[in-house]
Amino acid sequence: MKIVIVGASGTMGQYLANVLERENHEVVRASRSSEEIQVDTTSTKSIEEMFAKIGPFDALITTAGETFVGPWKNLNDQTFKKGIEGKMMGQINLVLIGQQYINPKGSFTLITGALTHEPQINFANASAANGAVESFVKAAAIELPNGIRINAVSPAVIENSPHYFPYFPGEIPTTMKQLEFGFKKSLFGAVTGHIIKP
Repeated sequence: MKIVIVGASGTMGQYLANVLERENHEVVRASRSSEEIQVDTTSTKSIEEMFAKIGPFDALITTAGETFVGPWKNLNDQTFKKGIEGKMMGQINLVLIGQQYINPKGSFTLITGALTHEPQINFANASAANGAVESFVKAAAIELPNGIRINAVSPAVIENSPHYFPYFPGEIPTTMKQLEFGFKKSLFGAVTGHIIKP
């Protein structure tokens, strides 16, 4: 299977890329800093260029999407755009543009997070962006043609990012193995329109 991973230089993306390569899938690594395929998901032009280079593919995973993290007093129209352009529209545009390149019966797997339903201080921007992406996934699932599936994986703070633990008091971290199987459920299963909580 030819699998595109957007955000492949990050903690989650690197882990998933390594796992899927070991299982003999053709993995295309894309990110802002990738040596393989560079992409800025806040730019539709950059996304178009990425897909033109990659050509047809079977599945796309994204673990990318910046949001504003900081005190409520610093939220305004400009800071809020970080999550809208990064985590929300970045992922939505990967689907809207990518549907022209994905093979029939392919799949898209987006990333959200527990902040959608369990908000934490300093993360209002992420909670809002996550909620929008999850609604998009549910709506897109009933309209995407050619048997194309779409899901989102919604982990808690992940175990390999301990620097975030203080921001998530009382949350049990998602293990990398749980994360892996959440993405595999979307990649290799039959579900569509699901929010998968590993």
